[in-house]
Amino acid sequence: MLKKAAALLAICAGLGLFVSCGTTISNYLYAALPGVSEILAYREDPNSGFLTVLSISPITAGPSVQSLAIHPTRKFLYAANAGENDVSLFTISLDGALTEVTPRTRAGTVPTLLVMDPAGKYLYVANSASNNISVFSINATNGVLTQVTGSPFQVGVSPLNMTLALSGKFLYVTGSALPGAVLTLSINQPSSACKEFLCLLQVSQVGTNPYGLAIATPGSKGQSFLYAANSSPDNSISEFSINSSTGMLTVLPGSPIGEAFSSPTAILITNDSNYMYVANAASGNLAAYSIDSGGGITLLQNSPFATNAGPISLASDTLGKYLFVGNQGSSAAIESFLFEGNSGTLTEVHSNTVSSTATSIVITP
Repeated sequence: MLKKAAALLAICAGLGLFVSCGTTISNYLYAALPGVSEILAYREDPNSGFLTVLSISPITAGPSVQSLAIHPTRKFLYAANAGENDVSLFTISLDGALTEVTPRTRAGTVPTLLVMDPAGKYLYVANSASNNISVFSINATNGVLTQVTGSPFQVGVSPLNMTLALSGKFLYVTGSALPGAVLTLSINQPSSACKEFLCLLQVSQVGTNPYGLAIATPGSKGQSFLYAANSSPDNSISEFSINSSTGMLTVLPGSPIGEAFSSPTAILITNDSNYMYVANAASGNLAAYSIDSGGGITLLQNSPFATNAGPISLASDTLGKYLFVGNQGSSAAIESFLFEGNSGTLTEVHSNTVSSTATSIVITP
């Protein structure tokens, strides 16, 4: 399935979904390696998807660095250090180099997930051992974090994943209860029932170990849908519609959808919300689904797409032209795939061997 770089020139002309293939702006990709407490740094060629290791890579990070987030200004990168219960701030230079700003900011116990709102005003940190969410406001000038009043906020489950509604008014968190659950929390909307920054509104049941979580807005009506990938033994995908006013979730008919593959661990939705990709760690592949205007998903006929063993993390560049996969164990690598917008087909471009599992991959906006 590996294609030669020269073939990309022919493919490029057919990608009507994207801008001209003559893009020259450099993107930078960063990957967290908790096993060696390092952050890898690459330049992504926006015209080929190839990754070139920066001279400053690898970068020493905090103990067991687990998750990364980049500020929309491209000036700051944040890293959750699960082994030290804190968050690191790095400045990003024009050439992609990272410089840590100390001291690190204290979080909860074993912070494993980071999410930032699109405006870059708040950083949300999920603490898996203390069953809570730390929330920080972000200084747009220097990137410094300040904990909001009442933080951290108890959620009663060990967070496995989290994502923000497109409006930025609601936070969704999956928990490892039996069965699994998706928690809907309002953001900075005090009411008579709750005056805190984060307030629990709803608990929705899903399958076991819902590691994957993503939101799509297909079609022209602006209706959003939430999907949770339930890992083994369920191997399924739960589907919900989202009420844009209240944030509440409603189960779609036929949900959950059973997968023919094992241990789904991550979900990526394309920029246009037409396709969903699910990383199946035990099957060593990406399952690809089309998404209809009602939120229903259909497995593509040419799916799945093979990866190295143990895919567990997914990311795409700003234009949605290339998809990147992080693999675990002895097959640890970061793979680049070209996305064909008209068919949803993925074509492997390159595979970059890494020294340890990449649990989080982020790319400069």
